Amino acid sequence: MGEAHGKSVILLSGGMDSVTALHHVLRTGSVAAALSFDYGAKHNRRELEFAALQAQICNVRHIVIPLPFLLDHFQSALLTGGEPIPEGHYEEATMRKTVVPFRNGILLSIAAGVAESLGAKELVIAAHAGDHAIYPDCRPGFLNAMSEAVRLGTYSQIELRRPFVSIDKAAIARRGAELGVDFSKTWSCYVGGPIHCGRCGTCVERREAFLLAGLTDPTDYESLDPLPPKPVNQSHHVDL
Repeated sequence: MGEAHGKSVILLSGGMDSVTALHHVLRTGSVAAALSFDYGAKHNRRELEFAALQAQICNVRHIVIPLPFLLDHFQSALLTGGEPIPEGHYEEATMRKTVVPFRNGILLSIAAGVAESLGAKELVIAAHAGDHAIYPDCRPGFLNAMSEAVRLGTYSQIELRRPFVSIDKAAIARRGAELGVDFSKTWSCYVGGPIHCGRCGTCVERREAFLLAGLTDPTDYESLDPLPPKPVNQSHHVDL
């Protein structure tokens, strides 16, 4: 792939968190490349459109890596051909259906190899304090272990950086607003239709984030039905 002058490789899905992370990192350093993955998710086409647009806005090299084997061999409602995306709060147990097994482990492993090939020193992921226990590969315990694996598994001892690890999605929305991020040019909806559905877990999380942040939500939603209440007394394991 050749050498790059940037310091970081950032995982860029095209969603609120990763787009804000891209703008955040560029305020304090340089980016060798923004890395996206096409793995057969129902919303991949929409996500990738906005990831490419944001990379262009930031004048950052955008790399898209196809991973067709996930669609061929993995089971998840998130993938094309899987069961319908569940509606409701993002923390509902039903959202477990959208887990793509070990997705972050796979993506981070590939990204670490790309980062070292590009001469980057950091790998950036927009994991945040509001990530949910139903996603095992979003838990701090997993990401801490993955951070150590990336460091030990690369000659340059690449650092896995998580700039939003101590803040929630509402705080990310506020940080994005400070950075001038146009959130209308980001994508969250797992359904992947022409506009955000407003009802799936990721749409509910997005709507909540703007509400809690006290910001105007620029997103065009198919439905603006009242937000479902956050579940209580769930038995999810939380690894902190």
